[in-house]
Amino acid sequence: MKQIKNEKIYWTLFKHDQWKMYLAATVKGLCYVGSYDKGVEPLTSWAKSIFEEVHLEQNDEKLEPYIDEFKEYFEQKRNLFTFPVDLHGTDFQLLVWNALLDIPYGETFSYSQLASNLQRPNAVRAVASAIGANPVLMAIPCHRVIGKNGELRGYRGGIEMKKQLLELEKPLIHKQLHPCNH
Repeated sequence: MKQIKNEKIYWTLFKHDQWKMYLAATVKGLCYVGSYDKGVEPLTSWAKSIFEEVHLEQNDEKLEPYIDEFKEYFEQKRNLFTFPVDLHGTDFQLLVWNALLDIPYGETFSYSQLASNLQRPNAVRAVASAIGANPVLMAIPCHRVIGKNGELRGYRGGIEMKKQLLELEKPLIHKQLHPCNH
């Protein structure tokens, strides 16, 4: 699948409250979001698996627009990312990753529901595999896909991260209190 011979990838370590993860982008857009509290090794392994020749460069300034949107997301001020993404995958993976964008913030779909939406109801395992290969966690919201029975299943960032992201995205219910006596 190595499509591009020479690519420069800029990266930074994103830190916000308890969240710490590596973000990486090409000049075309965000290409990688690391798992919570993991080192830089998964990023370098991913980059080497995608590109024949890759140059990784730490550059906090180039990643600033992505950092800003992720901060807003974690502060519950943003429910949709607007930055560009630069995805590298098979045609089927790209199809699945694009379908994930249709899952609304605060909602979940089952793997079988997603497969049916793609008009491939018998491809549940292939859909799950494509979801597992998603390089851009949260921006492509694979954490919103759960088991048919509501159970949290596999996530590159780990089940605890998936649970925290789903909790973060729960709609806030605002109750207006009215005093009984005036």
